[in-house]
Amino acid sequence: MATTAELFEEPFVADEYIERLVWRTPGGGSRGGPEAFDPKRLLEEFVNHIQELQIMDERIQRKVEKLEQQCQKEAKEFAKKVQELQKSNQVAFQHFQELDEHISYVATKVCHLGDQLEGVNTPRQRAVEAQKLMKYFNEFLDGELKSDVFTNSEKIKEAADIIQKLHLIAQELPFDRFSEVKSKIASKYHDLECQLIQEFTSAQRRGEISRMREVAAVLLHFKGYSHCVDVYIKQCQEGAYLRNDIFEDAAILCQRVNKQVGDIFSNPETVLAKLIQNVFEIKLQSFVKDQLEECRKSDAEQYLKNLYDLYTRTTNLSSKLMEFNLGTDKQTFLSKLIKSIFISYLENYIEVETGYLKSRSAMILQRYYDSKNHQKRSIGTGGIQDLKEKIRQRTNLPLGPSIDTHGETFLSQEVVVNLLQETKQAFERCHRLSDPSDLPRNAFRIFTILVEFLCIEHIDYALETGLAGIPSSDSRNANLYFLDVVQQANTIFHLFDKQFNDHLMPLISSSPKLSECLQKKKEIIEQMETKLDNGIDRTLNCMIGQMKHILTAEQKKTDFKPEDENNVLIQYTNACVKVCAYVRKQVEKIKNSMDGKNVDTVLMELGVRFHRLIYEHLQQYSYSCGGGMLAICDVAEYRKCAKDFKIPLVLQLFDTLHALCNLLVVAPDNLKQVCSGEQLANLDKNILHSFVQLRADYRSARLARHFS
Repeated sequence: MATTAELFEEPFVADEYIERLVWRTPGGGSRGGPEAFDPKRLLEEFVNHIQELQIMDERIQRKVEKLEQQCQKEAKEFAKKVQELQKSNQVAFQHFQELDEHISYVATKVCHLGDQLEGVNTPRQRAVEAQKLMKYFNEFLDGELKSDVFTNSEKIKEAADIIQKLHLIAQELPFDRFSEVKSKIASKYHDLECQLIQEFTSAQRRGEISRMREVAAVLLHFKGYSHCVDVYIKQCQEGAYLRNDIFEDAAILCQRVNKQVGDIFSNPETVLAKLIQNVFEIKLQSFVKDQLEECRKSDAEQYLKNLYDLYTRTTNLSSKLMEFNLGTDKQTFLSKLIKSIFISYLENYIEVETGYLKSRSAMILQRYYDSKNHQKRSIGTGGIQDLKEKIRQRTNLPLGPSIDTHGETFLSQEVVVNLLQETKQAFERCHRLSDPSDLPRNAFRIFTILVEFLCIEHIDYALETGLAGIPSSDSRNANLYFLDVVQQANTIFHLFDKQFNDHLMPLISSSPKLSECLQKKKEIIEQMETKLDNGIDRTLNCMIGQMKHILTAEQKKTDFKPEDENNVLIQYTNACVKVCAYVRKQVEKIKNSMDGKNVDTVLMELGVRFHRLIYEHLQQYSYSCGGGMLAICDVAEYRKCAKDFKIPLVLQLFDTLHALCNLLVVAPDNLKQVCSGEQLANLDKNILHSFVQLRADYRSARLARHFS
């Protein structure tokens, strides 16, 4: 059996168990092993081993049954023991309840007895206290204070309590009979009060918080308690303002006091609020006055900067103080303190702001015009100017003499940036310094100043000057600078619009002034767009006039009707070359001067006028066969130039013109076929006829017959 037990290993695996048994049995090895394989012997070993296992199983089973019986027995004994413990616990709980009831009964008796004792003791204590007070009162009547409590300086706390009560009693006595004693008590009351305040002051200088707390508690019932608080506040500020930044010093002072005031006074929030009030009304108000009064009348710019800076730093200090306990409505408390400092400066703030902004803006503009050696001319206002503007818009005629600006646009981005920067700072000050109810109205006043000096005095003046500088359409070699004005005005107005959205809109977005500002902005835009459109239109007329002058000067009648038809060597005429060069230059200038859809609109208008000019120009000449081919080459070059416009309509017009020029060279027999082609089929016959009439051979009977 011991051998069988040895074959069991943990963890038990049946296959491995059989293998171990086989290898331990003689003859159980493989046929090729040192000992021959004997199946009978192995079978016999298996049978014997099975019997051993059965015996072992029986023994283990008996042992298990014995252990189960023992476990059941112990479980019954344990359950019995638990029941006995539960009964003992119930008995103990009952005893505890009885004891609790007994204790409650005794406690009730004790409380009742205590109430009875207190009812007897309280009148006794009052009588004893009254007796003591009468004794001390008699000493004041006799005029000699003998009690140790009045003569011993270490018992100042007890003396203060007594004199405070005697002082209250003396207030009720008739003056005529007790005037002398009342005077003595009042004098002692005052002396003790001064001693306590002096003691508090000394303790504060020594840094003895516990002593300060004791003295403050005694003084709480005296009239001089507020004086004690004043002394504490005064001494707290000694040596507190050593830096150059009074606002930072004040914040540090309040933080330091906030940490200790609760350990000294029973009403710390009141004391801290009084300290803050003292800092604002004395220190800060004096500092603000010194900073502002010296530049209030002499330097408006510095005054506004100082006012904005001081107000901002004061409100920032107020925000830091909001974290302290100052009572129920600390927001209103701090707002009133700020208002008390700045009210005299904020009442007329917007008048100072607008006055400074006007003078500063005027100075910036004047300095710019002086740098250009330009005397700003007066632009008329009222009915006459309005009438001129309407006539100019409808007739496109220059009213008044043309002014030579020598290429100067009288627009400066530097000036604009300076004006916008000044206005931006004004908006920021307005936001900070204006009362919320006045903010939209004040912001609108600043906006109107910006419109006056930037839009009217600068941009509008430049537009008027630019319009006056546009030469007449028949001028030769005219320099066209108005497109430069357009380019700069466009850039400037983008900056103006950005400031409108970024700095003005937040100030007026929720007020009726919003619609008023938007309307004013719209009027300014429309007024400027009208002048820009008018100037661009007149500039395009000048361009066409310049092209017309080139064609008149350079184009010769012999170009299209040469004397020797067989000796035409040029690809296109000199007039065509110069016109195309001029057009390409102007197209590039227009693209650089404008953006967005404006470029396409202006180029389309120029392209249409350019086409009309070339069309009418070609109508002035008679064409031989060779001249017609040269005209086709010219139009092809014009069409190539029109491609630079990148406007489909313009290219289509020149395509059609090119097709019309084919009528100048096509054989008479093919005229009808060409006229019915895709590009010419939809044209009016009079147009086709007008081009055919330009042929040198038009009067021949054969050509007239074919076209009729």
